[in-house]
Amino acid sequence: MPLMDNPDAKAFILHWGEMGTQWGVNRSVSQIHGLLYLSSRPLAADEIVDELTLARSNVSNGLKELQSYGIVKRVHIEGDRRDHFIAEDDLWEVLLRIAAERKRREIDPTIALLAELADRLAKDNAAPAHIRQRITRMHEFISTLGDWYDQIRKLPKSTLITLMKLGGKVARFIPTGKNNTSH
Repeated sequence: MPLMDNPDAKAFILHWGEMGTQWGVNRSVSQIHGLLYLSSRPLAADEIVDELTLARSNVSNGLKELQSYGIVKRVHIEGDRRDHFIAEDDLWEVLLRIAAERKRREIDPTIALLAELADRLAKDNAAPAHIRQRITRMHEFISTLGDWYDQIRKLPKSTLITLMKLGGKVARFIPTGKNNTSH
């Protein structure tokens, strides 16, 4: 039975597509991921085309993008010459792979640009002080986030799960003073 014939599967796949657009991911790419995530078996590209009624080129491009994130992989089925695809079903792995790829594509180039701008502004006495200050602060802030991510990413999955479950309670382990302020 096609997954899209199941109303709950269809609702999930359509919502996954909408949610993806909120994260800056193409709707069809997200729907392909949702379909593969729910599938109990590897799917060939033409099956994905039929299930989602997408153009073959959209499916092909979507599969390439999902593979670049490392959350979908190509597999071969004995006796079938077509490529088949499966989604990573460990949700922690999905989260970590997406975060790593987004950091590489979005955060790392931003940190590099901000470092270059901060260095240039530090030597430019003619630049307005508030611009120098704000770009330097932004560089420090984004770099701190990047460093935090790099440290967190090295933790074992079990530790990450424990941290997530602790939520705000983790703050009780951090010494604070009354005059602590955030910038």
